Amino acid sequence: MESEGTDDYETLISTTDADLLKRSWRNEKAAPEILQFQSSLVQRSREQIQLMEETVEELVANDEDPLTVSLYQMDIDRTLFLLRSYLRTRLQKIEKFMFHIQKTEDLWARLSRQEQKFAKQSIADLKTHLEQSVLSKLPDRYQSHLKQSVISEEADMVPEPKLDAFVICRTRKFLGALPVDDRQLIFSLI
Repeated sequence: MESEGTDDYETLISTTDADLLKRSWRNEKAAPEILQFQSSLVQRSREQIQLMEETVEELVANDEDPLTVSLYQMDIDRTLFLLRSYLRTRLQKIEKFMFHIQKTEDLWARLSRQEQKFAKQSIADLKTHLEQSVLSKLPDRYQSHLKQSVISEEADMVPEPKLDAFVICRTRKFLGALPVDDRQLIFSLI
């Protein structure tokens, strides 16, 4: 009977983390700039996936009902999809806005150590590629990968996320009309 209570607890924890991972994934996909890396959630999700894979192996070894094994495997696949998609979305944002992220201290701090390493390597590779293939063939005043010319005051060739773009969100409760600025109102839908 005690193991049955333990199984219910593990299922509850797994469901909760899966929901949190799904929310983090949706938020990351909807946000124009990179959000804070959810390191503890990602670590817990990886551990749960490993635990669930071991459970499936035990069930198969004990000739458990194929339907039960299939349900566990579907839950593993769902969690793996969410985790991979969350990480892939972050890597796509890093690749797209790597120079902007590097020059913005707040955004740089949102990355995990592995993501920072990836960003540094991507920046180095892109700089090398641009210098060897294009920039070395241009006049000296146009050989920057960040500025259009030496006359430019700021890094005008660095792509930045559009922070003034529309974002769709869902609230947990009805909020009514929300003033966004002097002219616009957003209506909260459940």
